[in-house]
Amino acid sequence: MKARLLQDEFGIRSLHDLIHNFPTHYIDRSQTYTIRSFRDEMPYLQVKGRFVSFTQHGEGAKMRLVGLFSDGTATMEIVWFKRIRHFKTAYNTGTEYILYGKPREFNGRWSMTHPEIDPPESATGAGGLRGVYPLTEKLRNQGITSRNIFQWVCNSLALVKIFPETLPPEIIARHRLMSADEALRTIHNPRDNDELNRARFRLKFEELFYLQLNIRRYADKRSTSVQGRHFPRIGTFFNNFYSQVLPFPLTGAQKRVLKEIRTDVGSGRQMNRLVQGDVGSGKTIVALMAMLMALDNGCQACMMAPTEILATQHYESLRSLAAPLGINVRLLTGSTRKKEREDISARLLDGSIHILIGTHALIEDNVRFRDLGLAVIDEQHRFGVVQRARLWQKNVIAPHVLVMTATPIPRTLAMTVYGDLDVSVIDELPPGRKPVTTLLRYDDQRFQVYRSIGRQLAQGRQVYIVYPLILENEKLDLKCLEEGYELIRETFPSYNVVYVHGKMKPKEKDRQMQLFVENKAQIMVATTVIEVGVNVPNASVMVIENAERFGLSQLHQLRGRVGRGAEQSFCVLMSKRKIGHETRKRLELMTSTTDGFLIAEADLKTRGPGDLEGTMQSGMPMELHVANLATDGQIVQLARDCVDSLLAADPTLTQPGHEMLLPELSRLFARTTDMSRIS
Repeated sequence: MKARLLQDEFGIRSLHDLIHNFPTHYIDRSQTYTIRSFRDEMPYLQVKGRFVSFTQHGEGAKMRLVGLFSDGTATMEIVWFKRIRHFKTAYNTGTEYILYGKPREFNGRWSMTHPEIDPPESATGAGGLRGVYPLTEKLRNQGITSRNIFQWVCNSLALVKIFPETLPPEIIARHRLMSADEALRTIHNPRDNDELNRARFRLKFEELFYLQLNIRRYADKRSTSVQGRHFPRIGTFFNNFYSQVLPFPLTGAQKRVLKEIRTDVGSGRQMNRLVQGDVGSGKTIVALMAMLMALDNGCQACMMAPTEILATQHYESLRSLAAPLGINVRLLTGSTRKKEREDISARLLDGSIHILIGTHALIEDNVRFRDLGLAVIDEQHRFGVVQRARLWQKNVIAPHVLVMTATPIPRTLAMTVYGDLDVSVIDELPPGRKPVTTLLRYDDQRFQVYRSIGRQLAQGRQVYIVYPLILENEKLDLKCLEEGYELIRETFPSYNVVYVHGKMKPKEKDRQMQLFVENKAQIMVATTVIEVGVNVPNASVMVIENAERFGLSQLHQLRGRVGRGAEQSFCVLMSKRKIGHETRKRLELMTSTTDGFLIAEADLKTRGPGDLEGTMQSGMPMELHVANLATDGQIVQLARDCVDSLLAADPTLTQPGHEMLLPELSRLFARTTDMSRIS
């Protein structure tokens, strides 16, 4: 029963899995706190004392057991909401126990909920560090504690005489790493912080080393073995567009990226390039000019976007730019009617469609090109790796792939998630663009904010007002949005107001957005559905309600909806006055910089990689058990340098001392997709 629970909850199927299920944090067993010393935001800690009494409250689902616990300096309540019958008989008054838990203050009284309690015979337990293992609600409901898992791990460690080494001896010696055996035993039962840090460093390095080794091997394999279309010519389409159609001069960054793309597509090897650029930096023009290179060499091109709105926006923009050159651009989405789909299919096969823009519809099996030479993927993090890989099947010779993202990616994340792609950065805004002025305002300043909005509206500008969508309570959020919509209508009765949210039918949502795009509505009240895919140069104000609930990267994306015209634009972050110190620092960072990369680095450190726009979906080829991309950037770099040196000296990984590398790679990545076939 317990083994099945561990498998279901954590994927632990073997002794190896159990030993590699590491503690999430550690309690210092040498330090015991007193209840009287408790302060705000205390960590998990241990307290030694005795139960004074036990009292049962409530009935049915609201039943709870409360134990009054004293350590001689003060008392606190110990509360159980589940397994009450068990806990009523498990502990005695007057007997000494050690409690592990997180104290919380409520109505002037301290309490712990479902703490871990050592049995009486362990109340004088040894000092040192004690690991705390992750638990789920199901495990807790079955009475499984962190202490149970620790004991099972210790029993498993005792069964293994020695863990085989997984890193080459020269790397261990050069960086003075713990052996694999010592690190695995220490991580579960360290004597002190120094020993724990050495074990953690070894295990983090090992994870990141194999992650980098896997990525670099596939990248090298792709660069030497995957044939790509050879585009030797820069011809009429490209040159005429550059000299006659281009609406504004290219920035130095755009020219640099185009030169990198030109080198790639002229090499005879398949291009897999990621273009990063902040909102408004001109990625779409770069993508179009790359597609013109394909057209000049007799090939077709396509662009895949994550939403119908964004695909349509790209279509309208690219069609108008390409029309003077006689280029046929078509749009294919889930809403495209059957008759038009049939026409598109026929014209793709005869080559009369030069560029196809679309959504996921592009990867359907019945969408076939005469000769697809370049595939552009916009906002690639919104597509799964398997979806992107299907574009490879659209041609006998794999098309060149250009990936675009407006989400700036921190360097350590780019080296891992996008490590098999060549990276280009557009780090300049086009001439005439003014940086958006960002302001932090509080709820009691709302009147002044509305007065400023009124001045912008009077000048003919348009305004976004965004509400958060918190998944835990969508109904409440929707009500909040609707109440906000009514308040805005009452406050600005002379202007048309529309609102959009993710629960609306696509046609109605598109209709409301179109009213705003055409300036038939001057104010849009919305959730984050506008984060991607609305381009209204006349919009000069973005108000973000409850800004404290958003991550920095999402705030930056939303801010990018304004500042697209020549006029000065503003982003107003509305917040409660009573917010935590760290939250205030995050919001103040937004007001001090428009540098998307700086913001993304800060977001990575505070929220972790899992929160950065579906990072895990975008291609992390293995789960990290101990390393953290948010905080281990130096180890990522060290691992990358070691891998580069290793592959330079032994590209086949067969030299003496390297015998463990290929088997370990096979074990770690047996269930992952071949990353050399995915961009």
